Amino acid sequence: MNYKMVGFVLGRIFLIEAALMLFPMGCAAIYGEWASIPAFLIPVVILLVLGLAASLKSPKDTKIYARDGLAIVALVWVLLSVFGALPFIITGEIPSFVDAFFEMVSGFTTTGSTILTDVESLSHGILFWRSFSHWIGGMGVLVFAMAVLPMTDGRAMHLMRAEVPGPTCGKISSKLSDSAKILYAIYLTMTVIETVMLCAGGMPLFDALIHSFGTAGTGGFSNKTLSVGAYNDPYFEVVIGVFMLLFGINFNLYYFLLLRHFREALASEELHVYLGIVAFSTLTITANIAGLYDSVGTALRTAFFQVSSIVTTTGYATVDFNLWPTYSRVVIVILTFVGACAGSTAGGLKVSRVIIFFKAARQDLNKMLHSHAVTTVRFEGKPLDEKTLRGVHNYFNIYIMLLTLSVLLVSLDGFDVVTTFTAVATCLNNVGPGLEMVCPMGSFAEFSAPVKLLLAFDMLAGRLELYPMLALFAPRLWRKRNYALRGARAK
Repeated sequence: MNYKMVGFVLGRIFLIEAALMLFPMGCAAIYGEWASIPAFLIPVVILLVLGLAASLKSPKDTKIYARDGLAIVALVWVLLSVFGALPFIITGEIPSFVDAFFEMVSGFTTTGSTILTDVESLSHGILFWRSFSHWIGGMGVLVFAMAVLPMTDGRAMHLMRAEVPGPTCGKISSKLSDSAKILYAIYLTMTVIETVMLCAGGMPLFDALIHSFGTAGTGGFSNKTLSVGAYNDPYFEVVIGVFMLLFGINFNLYYFLLLRHFREALASEELHVYLGIVAFSTLTITANIAGLYDSVGTALRTAFFQVSSIVTTTGYATVDFNLWPTYSRVVIVILTFVGACAGSTAGGLKVSRVIIFFKAARQDLNKMLHSHAVTTVRFEGKPLDEKTLRGVHNYFNIYIMLLTLSVLLVSLDGFDVVTTFTAVATCLNNVGPGLEMVCPMGSFAEFSAPVKLLLAFDMLAGRLELYPMLALFAPRLWRKRNYALRGARAK
């Protein structure tokens, strides 16, 4: 482990978080919430001191290998959540550290699960910070760092690979820093467009920003206890529903569109399957719930919004789908696991992995039926190597083991099976709401402190593609390596 380089990168990230906390502080000042200013100022000072101490002097050895990348990514997300929780505690709006940490992890990982039962009682500054964390974590904290800080590709690739969701990690530009800037420019532009459209429909600017942050990061925190349903406005539902769907698409495709590579963008296999899943789920749920609403149009709009919300792992709600018929609830649970596209801000397994997994299963079946046949798994028109296929299978195996173990441990709290299972599923897949006690109108407040910490770990593991968080518990990760010797061997 290159400890000095790990500390250097952490220091830079602390400085970034300190700068980002100035935004909610400014929001608190605008609304005259002067008592909230110290709640942000204290963490800012702490982060500045730690950040400057760790990053003023660059280490002589600046190499970052895969092991260092895993450690940095995991530590960054945990520590950002720890310091990000301080404003909640200092203001007393969430006095418990465990609860505040859970809420902040849920924010940064864009999960949207909450321990709050009365969101509207929070101050504007805290509400802004709570939802702004979605926007920060949506594209990735370290991807943001690459966009604003000078970092060579050799140092950054392992960081990006450990943080960016999906079975593979690629660049859309020859330089990673340029790729990060392009991604964030698209991300920011789409966020601004959604904010303008919501304001044009009559939503207050503060509310529009809150819901745009939640949509862009596919997080789902709202400043309303009833979420988007509090507005009871078809225009807001359609705008937010469409943008949730758009933010669930691989951002590389938007870059292709900007370059006028329309055929390449629209030919995406993952995009076709993603939209197909949304269409099928929306239509079948509409048919299943039509009798609960006054018209088919209302049922269709409601079904589309909830499908878009769950498949993109955003978690916004206009109704309590826990009251829907069994078929519709089952579809919602399945969508919780599928997730949206790789390279988007969404959680879940990702559509690309689901496609590859089914194609690999079909290949294995064909080999059993035709032992001499030579078959290749192809995705997006390209053959996949054994390393990628093995990675998808290994990810799925570890995912199932973590899901099973977490459900077993959460069950010790003694809640019903549906609550227990969906609470774990929604946290591991970064969705937000589940069923029964953790339904859209419920919360995670009743769980014990150890279970909340476990669920926070699941949220981090799900957002970081499992490996960085699990690697923290591997003794080999923390052994100091002789990088000079390793470099000589590599040559």
